[in-house]
Amino acid sequence: MTDIKSPKKLIEVALPLDDINAAAAREKSIRHGHPSTLHLWWARRPLAAARAVLFAQLVNDPGYQRELGYGVNKQEAERKREKLFDIIRDFVKWENTNNEEVLSRAREAIWESWRETCHLNRNHPQAAELFDPEKLPAFHDPFAGGGAIPLEAQRLGLESHASDLNPVAVMINKAMIEIPPKFAGQPPVGPLPEQDTTGKDTLRPGSGLTEYWSGARGLAEDVRRYGHWMHEEAFKRIGHLYPKVKINPEIIAERPDLEMYANEELTVIAWLWVKTVNSPSPAFEDVRVPLASTYLLSKKKGDDHYVEVEADGRDWRFVVRRGEAPDSAKKGNKLSRGANFSCVVSGAPIGHKYVKEQGKLGRIGSKLMGIVLQGKRERVYISPSVEHEEIAKSAVPDWEPNLPISGSTQYLGVKPYGIEKFSELFTKRQLVALNEFFQLIGEVEGKIEEDFRDVNGDEDEAPLSMGGRGSIAYAQAVCSYLVFALGKVENIGSTVASWMNDRGAFRETFARQAIQMTWDYAEANPFASAGGSFLTAIDKGAKSIAHLPANQLGSAVQFDATLQDISKNKVVSTDPPYYDNVPYADLSDFFYVWMRRGLRKMWPDIFSTIAVPKSEELVAFSHRHESRDVAESFFMKGMKEAMKKISWEMHPAFPITIYYAFKQVNESEVGAGNTGWETFLAAVIESGLEIHGTWPMRTEGSGRLRGLNSNALASSIVLVCRKRMPVAETTSRRNFQRQLREEMPEALEAMIGGQSGQAPIAPVDLAQAAIGPGMAIYSKYEAVLNQDGSLMSVHDALVLINRAITEFLTPDSGNFDADTQFCASWFDQYAWSSGPFGEADTLARAKGTSVDGVKEAGVVESGAGKVRLLKWSGYESDWDPAADKRTPVWEACHQMIRRLQNHGESAAGELLAKMPEKGEAIRQLAYHLYTLCERKKWADEARAYNELIGSWHAIVAASHETGHAGEQVGFDL
Repeated sequence: MTDIKSPKKLIEVALPLDDINAAAAREKSIRHGHPSTLHLWWARRPLAAARAVLFAQLVNDPGYQRELGYGVNKQEAERKREKLFDIIRDFVKWENTNNEEVLSRAREAIWESWRETCHLNRNHPQAAELFDPEKLPAFHDPFAGGGAIPLEAQRLGLESHASDLNPVAVMINKAMIEIPPKFAGQPPVGPLPEQDTTGKDTLRPGSGLTEYWSGARGLAEDVRRYGHWMHEEAFKRIGHLYPKVKINPEIIAERPDLEMYANEELTVIAWLWVKTVNSPSPAFEDVRVPLASTYLLSKKKGDDHYVEVEADGRDWRFVVRRGEAPDSAKKGNKLSRGANFSCVVSGAPIGHKYVKEQGKLGRIGSKLMGIVLQGKRERVYISPSVEHEEIAKSAVPDWEPNLPISGSTQYLGVKPYGIEKFSELFTKRQLVALNEFFQLIGEVEGKIEEDFRDVNGDEDEAPLSMGGRGSIAYAQAVCSYLVFALGKVENIGSTVASWMNDRGAFRETFARQAIQMTWDYAEANPFASAGGSFLTAIDKGAKSIAHLPANQLGSAVQFDATLQDISKNKVVSTDPPYYDNVPYADLSDFFYVWMRRGLRKMWPDIFSTIAVPKSEELVAFSHRHESRDVAESFFMKGMKEAMKKISWEMHPAFPITIYYAFKQVNESEVGAGNTGWETFLAAVIESGLEIHGTWPMRTEGSGRLRGLNSNALASSIVLVCRKRMPVAETTSRRNFQRQLREEMPEALEAMIGGQSGQAPIAPVDLAQAAIGPGMAIYSKYEAVLNQDGSLMSVHDALVLINRAITEFLTPDSGNFDADTQFCASWFDQYAWSSGPFGEADTLARAKGTSVDGVKEAGVVESGAGKVRLLKWSGYESDWDPAADKRTPVWEACHQMIRRLQNHGESAAGELLAKMPEKGEAIRQLAYHLYTLCERKKWADEARAYNELIGSWHAIVAASHETGHAGEQVGFDL
């Protein structure tokens, strides 16, 4: 394979990172039609990021033609690169997700690059197998998870293959890339519901418009139609368990504000419950008392509702009040963090040990605290009803999911309170409802088969799992999506789901990537027209299905990534497990135990096990192994094997892209990193892959900097790797350091200066982005040897790479004036606080300046034996660099921050236009100071420097509009 001509791909050179990150962050708030509304997965990559990474991985960077001597000049290459950037900028926008005009431009660029690559390799011995200009290579993701990457590969025109060990993930991928293409263009076969409750949100414009049923729209509409039938049938059978509330005189007497609803029957949206235990006070030990973390039901301004506890001796009851709540209501009867409460009848403390003990004895009960009704465009909150409580507790399920909850209490916080089986996460009424809906899955399957045969005839009797496309397969396809809708009902319909009093909506079971104990929970009405209802789940799922591309064949299979051979000659992009972040196998059992009940006969191979496989899951969890060291060894070995498989099998003309997301960041001499990150990098490199680049992908809002002990803005790193040459040499530590000194400055300048329309890497992301060029040097060798002959570890390599970054950015590097060097060193020691004059005098002399000099520059104040740096807020508001006789870069940088914060980007641009020659130095100083503040955990200061760099491109654009002499380095505007 060494003679294959493989042009550099765009992702190995440049990306419009800011545009990708902005679109990825925006996508987090998208729900209408997004695949995340089909079925929950805990770490699905944003579609925008996945699409952009894949495209940049597939298209040739225009600069490769210059490298091959094709006569293309630098300006022409940059112009072509900018055209590719424009394609990315267009298609990462959510509204263009299915814009065929935009997507066709992307697909044409992919085809053009592929044909160029085929032409370059037309004489290769394996050209017929590897370089067919009439057929794009297929795609594979061996850790497919939530399926965003395989889905976007399919959307970009590739045949897409997904594999995962987790059966829930496999089903999600089948639902997104395998099933829709099988029935693309199929009009719906189900009868229109007699009473269509989805109204204007219906998918169809009318029956009979067959041209409308392109893609997966017909399939989506049948999911909606048969879901409606299931809803009606279920209500006939168990609707009595979900009664309405008549607003009678008794309720109005307590709540005169509800007079407008007199004698009306209102539908219940949610029953709000609180867990209870027997009072720990000996005098009241037979009285059950609540464990409420809040008594607030609604915090909406003008619609405040709260619960008041009326206690009389041994008796107490909940009463819902409207109006501003007293402060005591905010925390319920909770005393402190954890399971610590006060008894509402005795006042005695209820400690966490007592609560856990009661839980393990099976003595934690529940009490209705309030009821939420659907009013006239409002939520109506009323006091609990004895009748409603009795009806709820009268339910008797005929089956319960008694699968044990396995795993660490770190993620399964219900276990210390005696909740050991999944059945114990649901009320009896919730279990009855789910059982009824799953019973109806079997009934509706036969109905769909019959309707399909009536419309289409039937020659194909193969099931869906065997590749069928006839009535049986179609019925199983629709039922698979109906089971997915029930997964959404489960996620909101458990005793871990709660009520968001700021929104008047449900907080789902997996609001976090864990099953945590909830003291007050909300029981949804599956027959209401609100979140948590079955029809709402159906509607959201149908919209998601209708948005799926369904344009290329796809497949999803259950496979261990260390054993798979699916990647052979395929393009690979993947999002593997992250060391010890989240035990998805343990969490997935919550859905699997129900999904298996509904789909085992349709997908026997996928649901052959009682629970989700766990022992093979590639995560470093000590609770599954003898110790943490054994767990880490298991992860390292498995990840190395998986990556080795990929490096052997993947198509040699393309790099592989690998996502890595951080659980946390520990600041140290290796910069932003952690044990999992280093272990992961080591596994990648030892597998035979060479790292060519790292791209920070931000999925948080750009205006928000999290605490500096967290991962700040960069939530994912995308590694770009190629297979290392089989004849790779070893090198010495000294030679590695020499290459870092020679090559890192140019790479860092390209990152902080921006290139070809690419905005500069934000300071918060620089440490991770710079790993790319540093690790490119380290990983191209078979080994880097220390002086004693031992192998240099990834950790040590990261230390040296981080030092190279620090050396490049430090003001002592020779790129800054003496005043700035003094200020930077003084800031490192004292920030904005005062320090002794003698120490400042000594430092100033060492830097080649004086305290009087920097005072004259207007950046320090000196007196009474003390010296203090002035913060930017104390600088002159009408400062003009042209009139300033002594303007260190330090002053210029902080005047830019003051102008940006007080007046915005345009005003900052006007200021920069007056001193364009200082632009590069200002930018470099901001990077240095951000790095310093991050290390010292000075969050506010770090934010200011990060915002300056984040706005730099716009500032420079504004400075050009103002007009000035000179150019800003790194920007060609």
